[in-house]
Amino acid sequence: MISDRKLEHLLICKYYDVEFKNKTTGFEDIELIHQALPEINKNDIDLSTSVFGKKMESPLFITAITGGHPVAKDINKNLAIAAEEMNIALGVGSQRAAIEHPELADTYTVVRENAPDCLLVGNIGAPQLNLADKAVKILDADILAIHLNPLQESIQPEGDLDARGFLDSISKICDTVDIPVMAKETGCGISSETAKDLVNAGIDYIDIEGAGGTSWAAVETYRADDRYLGETFWDWGIPTAISTVEVTSSVDVPVISSGGIRNGLEAAKAIALGADAVGMALPFLKESVSVEDIIEYINKFNESLRIAMFLVGANNIEELKNSNLIIKGETKQWLDDRGFNTTKYSRR
Repeated sequence: MISDRKLEHLLICKYYDVEFKNKTTGFEDIELIHQALPEINKNDIDLSTSVFGKKMESPLFITAITGGHPVAKDINKNLAIAAEEMNIALGVGSQRAAIEHPELADTYTVVRENAPDCLLVGNIGAPQLNLADKAVKILDADILAIHLNPLQESIQPEGDLDARGFLDSISKICDTVDIPVMAKETGCGISSETAKDLVNAGIDYIDIEGAGGTSWAAVETYRADDRYLGETFWDWGIPTAISTVEVTSSVDVPVISSGGIRNGLEAAKAIALGADAVGMALPFLKESVSVEDIIEYINKFNESLRIAMFLVGANNIEELKNSNLIIKGETKQWLDDRGFNTTKYSRR
């Protein structure tokens, strides 16, 4: 049943409209301040970053996409080859299927086989303490992600609706495994309060996966007999730009900004808001077929990020983090109402 669900998710994401309808990421409200005299050489701009001691050539994470169905094996293989060649990070989908059904393990092990030096992120659910060690071993993961998906579970026909004890389970997972642990949402974002709870539980890294990109309520709507609930909550969540500010302003752990980011300009805005890296998933499924397609997409992303950095006079990611920007519109209103100082980003 899990394997069939994985295939359904893949096909729906690839061939159906699963993005937010009436809510955006909020990055249209973020304006980087143009520098007419950047005083740097664009060709010398350094996109590299370091995550837990592992250097990557770009702050781009290919966040969790798939695994757990035979069809996923070739997708993960191509992603792994491209990620290894481009030296960027790669995450896999939930590994529960491989642990409960060992015949599906190769849909995950294919990743490390083809990306021996890549930063790889494993994936389990918050209540799956018993799966943590096996998930790390199957993937030979560098980071273990714990996914948080209460909205998806609410809409999914076979969803798990008992979320009691999740924070305690997360804390025990952090104590159990000997690699860093990441908490990641799945398209609804993470608030300041939740980020603090996660860090207090022992989380080392947060991937906010905010609203504005893929809606898992939308994905589950296509699977449901009755579309009422999915359509009602299709646009639920904290926009990515807002979640980025809430989390980076509230905790002192590395943060990935993801959820609807589609190019290097949006990535530059996220990093200037305080993110350490950025993540994308759906574009690699929608637009990519071969390794060459994936590499071409990564190159386009990197070039657009490099141009954005050139236009604000940032030689590297750390300088980009200190770039001047303005927050306006509904994003500013939300953050002001939540008590965040939006003027500090103008850095005057």
